[in-house]
This record gives sequence, structure tokens and C-alpha cells, in this order.
Amino acid sequence: MTRLTYLLLLATLPGMAFSSTVADSYADRPEARTFAADMEREYGIPAGQTLDLLAHARPVTAVLKAIQPPANPAIRSWRSYRSRFVEPRRIAAGLRFWQAHAATLARAEAEYGVPQDIVVAIIGVETIYGKHMGRFQTLSALATLAFDYPPRAELFRHELESLLLLAREQNRSVLSYQGSYAGALGLPQFLPSSERRYAVDFDGDGKVDLATSAADAIGSVAHFLAEHGWEKGGPILTPATVSGEKAELLLAEGIEPKRMAGDLAAFGVEAPDAPVGAAALIDYVTPDAATEYRLGYHNFYVITRYNRSSFYATAVADLAEALRQARGSENRVMPNAIP
Repeated sequence: MTRLTYLLLLATLPGMAFSSTVADSYADRPEARTFAADMEREYGIPAGQTLDLLAHARPVTAVLKAIQPPANPAIRSWRSYRSRFVEPRRIAAGLRFWQAHAATLARAEAEYGVPQDIVVAIIGVETIYGKHMGRFQTLSALATLAFDYPPRAELFRHELESLLLLAREQNRSVLSYQGSYAGALGLPQFLPSSERRYAVDFDGDGKVDLATSAADAIGSVAHFLAEHGWEKGGPILTPATVSGEKAELLLAEGIEPKRMAGDLAAFGVEAPDAPVGAAALIDYVTPDAATEYRLGYHNFYVITRYNRSSFYATAVADLAEALRQARGSENRVMPNAIP
């Protein structure tokens, strides 16, 4: 795409007017100029073109507020977190989504080996099936984090880079993308780098559209998990109990499975009928309540590649279980029912 075509594409966005120079933009920032020079050197996008785009990005205070870690990170509540996602409204919406896209979900499972309920649960946790996909202009959100949030500037400059490349690949105005405060896009909330790498055209219309195509979202989530090593038919989590203090050694090892489940008894961990395989001990802290424990297997770890939180991955697994049970109840024919 030529620079003229690119700028004309910007001008065709409905309801938006642009100026070549905008006060208080990122275009005059030294770090933005360095970024633009890097884009030209690495990808052939003229630095002036990148700066023209950044001239229309604005710092977003709400983004900086949302990205801040909690004031007291020690205050974590598994029960509170879980109740946000495994609840009647989301389960009902998930069942409707599953019913509406049953054939597509079955095809994704057959192609990628990822269970339908896991795919449905991830989209439910991320956006309640498209209800909450974010209202931030992605360019401004990522520019804010790339240039005004030093703790994670490197990560978000990479995502800003990926957004510009994604727009070029999709022949789309970079200003037309809208998503979360962290730059996540569409029904599955893929960051731009993930969309470029893992998104698939699952409806076969010749383009990837994670915002409006449920089929593309379903296929992309399944593809993401498969590419991160999902084991078809493998376990995810199993309940466990802990006694003594030696289990702290296991918790310190993190969430990646490293020890065989059968060997964890030596650390005071009991998990009757635990599936065979490597597992990690996962703890679920709730203030003023007993800590819960489970063993997380390889597929649990794969879900954490989507979001690096054990709470998140467990909420996905629990919502998937709730959806599977609810769908089974819906499909079950009562003994006295008329066929």
C-alpha cells in the first residue's frame, strides 16, 4: 500500500476528520520517532507514515488506570473471582452460543482436538460472547501503554508494532480497530500479535474477522490452544488436599507441571484417583476461608498461555464444566417425555 493510499484510507473512516498536525500527539515524542524509525528499518513502513498515524493517537488516562496492579496484591479471593465467571447469566449465554454454532464448534474440535466446551468457555470469560469487547481505540490504547507506561513499555511497543503490521496485512485503517484497554481484539480478545500468528479464517470468506465472525473466533481459539500444545483427551485439573508445610515447595515451583501426580504424596498432597501424568500444585486463596487446592496438568498450563493467571485458567475450566453439565441436562430426554 502506498503512503497516499494509506492516508486516503484514514480519511474514509466515517465521522472522523484528521489533520496532518495535532497538538499533544505522540508524533513529536523522541521515543515515538525511534519507534517509527525501527518500523521503517524492520518492515519498510516509512517513518513519516507511522508518525502520521501516531499524530492521531491520544494518551488515554483510563487505560493507565486500568493497567495498574491492585493497591494491595495480597488481597486475592478465588471465590469472588470465580463467581464473576461461573454464574447463571454467562452459562445461559454460553448455551445459546453453543447451540447457535454447534456445527462450527464440532468442526474446530475435530480439526484441532480442543473440546468445544473449552472454546465456548474462553469466549464467555473474555467477552460474554461478544457483549463486552472493549470500546477503546486500539491505536491510542497501545500508544498510551507503549510510551507512557514504563513497566511494560517493551511488551506494548511490540503490540503497537503488531497492530500496524496487522492493519497493513488486512488492508484496513489502523484507526478502525477497537478493543480492550490493553489492545485485545474481538470475541476472543486476541492481542494484535496473537491475531497475526494464530487467527484463522474459519468461515472461509477470505478474511479474518474476530469481531463479527463467530466462526473465525472459534477456529482461532482452538488453533491457539492447539499450537500451544493442547493434548486431546488429556486432563486439566483434579481436586487435591494438602497437609503439612512441605507443599510450599511445590507451590514455589510455579504452575508448569514438573512432577508426576503420584509422587506428590511425599509433599503432603493427596489427590485420590488423580490422572496419571505430570502435574503442578495450584492454590486458591480466599480471605477468611480455607485455601483450596487442585492439581493442574499440561492442558491447564496450555490455558494459562492464553492468560498467565491460574485463577483465569481455572475459571475457564470450571465454566466449561458448568456449560457441559447444563448442555447435557438440556439434551437429556426425560423418561416420561413425548419424543
